[in-house]
Amino acid sequence: MSFPTEYGQIRSRLDDIDPVAYGRTRNYLDGAVTRLSPYISRGVLTTRQVMQHILGRGFHQRRIEKFLQELAWRDYWQQIWMVRGDEIDQDLRSPQTLVEHTGVPAAVVEASTGIRAVDDVIRTWYDTGYMHNHMRMYVASIACNIGRCHWNLPARWMYFHLLDGDWASNALSWQWVAGTNSRRKYVANQENINKYCRTDQQGTFLDVPYASLPPDDIPAVLRPITNPELITTLPDADPVGIDPAKPTLLYNSYQLDPHWHAGMDANRILLLEPSHFRRYPVSQKVLDFVLQLSANIPGMQVFTGDFADFVRLYQPERILFKEHPTTRHYRGKEEPREWMFDVHGEYRSFFAFWKQCRKQLKDKTSLSA
Repeated sequence: MSFPTEYGQIRSRLDDIDPVAYGRTRNYLDGAVTRLSPYISRGVLTTRQVMQHILGRGFHQRRIEKFLQELAWRDYWQQIWMVRGDEIDQDLRSPQTLVEHTGVPAAVVEASTGIRAVDDVIRTWYDTGYMHNHMRMYVASIACNIGRCHWNLPARWMYFHLLDGDWASNALSWQWVAGTNSRRKYVANQENINKYCRTDQQGTFLDVPYASLPPDDIPAVLRPITNPELITTLPDADPVGIDPAKPTLLYNSYQLDPHWHAGMDANRILLLEPSHFRRYPVSQKVLDFVLQLSANIPGMQVFTGDFADFVRLYQPERILFKEHPTTRHYRGKEEPREWMFDVHGEYRSFFAFWKQCRKQLKDKTSLSA
């Protein structure tokens, strides 16, 4: 499994999407998923671009609504982060119950849980930086609800290795599984894993009826706990060239849109802030992926340092940047991101959010009919 970083190859993936098959098979590990999430997370593609491309291929809304819903989840999580900010780093709606540890089960980190489908995917994920969304739920449930670890460090461990790492989607999904952002915890038994991973394993600690989950005691294999070291090594802070007569466009690991002001004669800076990566560390594989994606933007220069350091050293007169929870300390002209729909703010549930989106979707499809 590979994730190209050249923009033309990325765009070509839009034509490979089968949104109807996606709706039927997305929960299966071998389902017709798009593998576009790394590019959406990094701002190379937007959810609106993907939606418009699919609608432009002539699919009727009703046939692809499940695809569009799942695409909208990313905007939903991002809207919560925009409203709540740092609050999503803690239990959001209610405290996590039955917590005994703040680390991660060593068997999960080492891919030695004994559940073959889970262990195989974790090993592959370390190599590729990609994990199917349904497997992420299995891993989170095993770590939090069976292994009784608080969700935060396991979520950071997963984010560290994900090419599509989006802290809102990642943290709030882990909280959904752990019951701090939902009405109840999510658990899956071996039968469920066998179905969606197409395995036939028996005799594991999850090979029990749902009524027996979560278990009264932590399974022996999950009792050893580890605290994985999550550190990002940024490139050296080499000088960059700034023309003070030109505007300066600031990019970061969430904003790598090659079309943003493409015709503007400007300084283009990928800002890698040590303070950001101390808070949200990523692996070398993820950092390399970000740097390779940034090469799609002509004239891009990399500055390692915090925003205040950049301003102090180069004193740019006009700075432009895109809205994002990680750019709130920037100063200059903030520009809006492109969202899938003009639906903003925090909604109590995804389906309350989707109800508003669906109204706009009906308007779009009726106008194009």
